[in-house]
Amino acid sequence: MKISHYLFLFCFQFSFSQELTLEKANHLATLPIKCLQQEYPNKLGQLLQDATELQSPKKLHPAFYGCFDWHSSVHGHWSLVYLLKRFPDLDKRDEIIQKLKVNLSKENIQQEVAYLSKEHEKSFERTYGWAWLLKLQLELETSNEPYAKELADNLKPLSDIIITRYIEFLPKLLYPVRAGTHANTAFGLNFAWDYAVHSNNQALQKSIWVNAMRLFQNDKDCPFAWEPSGTDFLSPCLEEMGIMQRILPREEFLKWMKSFAPSLFNKRFTWDVAKVSDRTDGHLVHLDGLNFSRAWNLYSLIKQYPKEFWYLKDAADKHLDFSLPSVVDGNYEGEHWLASFALRAYEEKNNDK
Repeated sequence: MKISHYLFLFCFQFSFSQELTLEKANHLATLPIKCLQQEYPNKLGQLLQDATELQSPKKLHPAFYGCFDWHSSVHGHWSLVYLLKRFPDLDKRDEIIQKLKVNLSKENIQQEVAYLSKEHEKSFERTYGWAWLLKLQLELETSNEPYAKELADNLKPLSDIIITRYIEFLPKLLYPVRAGTHANTAFGLNFAWDYAVHSNNQALQKSIWVNAMRLFQNDKDCPFAWEPSGTDFLSPCLEEMGIMQRILPREEFLKWMKSFAPSLFNKRFTWDVAKVSDRTDGHLVHLDGLNFSRAWNLYSLIKQYPKEFWYLKDAADKHLDFSLPSVVDGNYEGEHWLASFALRAYEEKNNDK
């Protein structure tokens, strides 16, 4: 790395967590800008029926071919829309909007719709990529930027397919997936719930509420000490807390929390950050994402219940601070997705939703 990169990293480490400034936003934006239209390296989640389906990532997914895989591309797009909304004077603003318009064109989204409409691709990106797609839809629909309405309209047919898939799939899921990786059920419901509320989609809200209650209502004593597993990038305990926080009224949620997470009511609660032994390993670097996942869920809890959980801010800050340097460490293994996770933590910390 160049000396200027080391200098930025030093400043970034010691100042980033205080506030997401325009300068820091500009730097974080460079990461999805760089990979949004970078086709390779690429990891496809494709099920091949025959040789005719062997095509390049860009041919298969003209909207979401960059940033290594489909879901990372989706939340890379979300990151840029989020930053444009929060920082109207963002550097490379015109370049970012142009890239978004190219990728999220009506024609490209129609091709993504055709791919997801294949009978043998019904489980494609279930439910991690589904959740981020609805997060992107929500960001576009709530933006006042002139470009955003057109792109929201373009994306909507793909979001509609995802919504249908949620409603079809959730009743079939007899047991929740509690892994700290892509298949985590609770994470897959959180952004979907947010979009269902925003769009007043009663059918999606009902499906999520009924199935989340069925899957999680009776859970007790979540084993915080079992986190992390070796390649987690989501907190199983806190993501489950996140969906129940969304769907339960105040008193019911606090009652559920006392059974599910009694340790969080201890004002001396501490939690060691997840450490990464090798950030050039694409799976081991997941643990930086876990730190951000813990941070955004703790910030959300504090924001909604400040009197009950104000003391958890130190733990949230500690997790956010620890992994921020890895967002700019020059390794594509982390760069192609970690900026989105850091911004997600800032979204909760700064109450930007």
